[in-house]
Amino acid sequence: MREPTIARNYAEALFELGERLGATDRFADLMGGLAAAMAADRRIRVAIESPRVPRHSKERVLESALAEVAPAEFLRFLAAVIKRGRQHLLPHIAQQFSALVDTKHNRVHVGVTMARTPDEALRNTVVARLREATGKEVIAHFREDPGILGGVILRLGDRILDGSVRRRMMRLRRQLLSH
Repeated sequence: MREPTIARNYAEALFELGERLGATDRFADLMGGLAAAMAADRRIRVAIESPRVPRHSKERVLESALAEVAPAEFLRFLAAVIKRGRQHLLPHIAQQFSALVDTKHNRVHVGVTMARTPDEALRNTVVARLREATGKEVIAHFREDPGILGGVILRLGDRILDGSVRRRMMRLRRQLLSH
């Protein structure tokens, strides 16, 4: 089985547990925090992922670090991941879990690339239009790229909608050269 599929399976198991306990959003916060800690501090990532560190030590470290903030069921989930040697998948599990929570809450993440940083009014307008178009709560991630010259590029999952001036100029150029 490939790693994305394995991470998805673990995320689904944690999601079902969270739903049963009414703690899905809490689990999302904990998984997001754990993944962020692993990304931010190489020492944490190495300690959790290293085959040289015994599994029981990893379990103890995570349990002591999270004991006061995480429910026992969440800690048992982490212990099961470590016991099966899948701790290197924790960031991927967190990502898959976040996607499941977004689906539950009818949310979608959209990458919005513009030539200049938009002001608050334009940001709100873009989000409102995207909300109307998708029928979902939109979490927009704005990015500036002067190279697009103007317009907007939207990334929604694996779909890209390119309404940039650069793209329009390239299309016009191809049309003129083909005639």
